[in-house]
Amino acid sequence: MGNTIKTIFSRRSVREFTKEDVSDDDITTILECGCWAPSGLNNQPWKFVIIREQEKIRKLAECTRYTKTVLGANVLIAVYFDHETSYNRTKDIQAIGAAIQNMLLACDELGLGAVWLGEILNQEDDVNTILNAPKNVELMAVIAIGHPVEKKRTSSRKGLEEVVFREDFNTKW
Repeated sequence: MGNTIKTIFSRRSVREFTKEDVSDDDITTILECGCWAPSGLNNQPWKFVIIREQEKIRKLAECTRYTKTVLGANVLIAVYFDHETSYNRTKDIQAIGAAIQNMLLACDELGLGAVWLGEILNQEDDVNTILNAPKNVELMAVIAIGHPVEKKRTSSRKGLEEVVFREDFNTKW
């Protein structure tokens, strides 16, 4: 089994971080991995905002019920959909999801922990105000990143027999 497949199976959402700083080199690598996600017509419909300033992190923490996770992160990356580069909303949002997944996998490979925060979208207007977001962008997620607190993390998935069909929905896999 290759490294990518191993990482996919072993990566877990991390919500507790140590105080150790995340290097600028690691952040650059994470962002570059996000930018290498596939996108329709190679339009690359994403914009990323790096947040390290503690006052902004504190304000963003007030925008989600996952306050403790946000406050504990060494860095946040807000992920936006740039409407000016869009050609198909569904495909563009899928591309942004692929970019986020690439960044999460990169974090794992770098020995960092990360979690994709989607609940913060309920406070998009507040987040946009805090980050001075222009009108042409739409918040898709915030990724909290840091060095993980060491602990066992587990997860499960539905079996393929629950989610895969052959030829049509009438024939189970």
